[in-house]
Amino acid sequence: MQVLRETLMTQQIQEHQLSWALQKPSPNCGDRPDPDDISLLVIHNISLPPGQFGGPHIDALFCNALDRLAHPYFASICELRVSAHLLIRRDGIVVQYVPFNRKAWHAGSSSFAGRSECNEYSIGIELEGTDEIPFTDKQYQQLALITRLLMSAYPAITPARIAGHSDIAPGRKTDPGQCFDWPGYRALI
Repeated sequence: MQVLRETLMTQQIQEHQLSWALQKPSPNCGDRPDPDDISLLVIHNISLPPGQFGGPHIDALFCNALDRLAHPYFASICELRVSAHLLIRRDGIVVQYVPFNRKAWHAGSSSFAGRSECNEYSIGIELEGTDEIPFTDKQYQQLALITRLLMSAYPAITPARIAGHSDIAPGRKTDPGQCFDWPGYRALI
């Protein structure tokens, strides 16, 4: 039974893509130095404009199409070249920007367990949200399911190798923030 369950779970990741995610390819990615080294999951949060949810702006940022005139804040970030592997929207819809076997540009200057350059060996998942607003049940359910799928497909990712952006870039980043329910999330996985 366990083998059947694991087979069903890994079939949901095909060709390093989540089979049921909306696919919006980002040019902001690269080759991993070691394609077999996928050993860290990093959880982030994002909202564009800050504190506002919904709309096309996160997709536009990750696909280099953010309109600098659509909001005053966008002028300061529209030239950034960033991405994540996945975004989980507040309603639970999942968008994939970068295949898992490719390096997304989500972590920046970072270190985990004494090893720098986390983009080289990590998968980055953005939750639509902020540090100060609780995430939705749908987001936690999707994140837990995706985490289990990733741990099955990439066995070097274990519960001990799941971190927040704030953990790998302390002092520089605060996400996923104080409203992220780590104990609840860990209980779901």
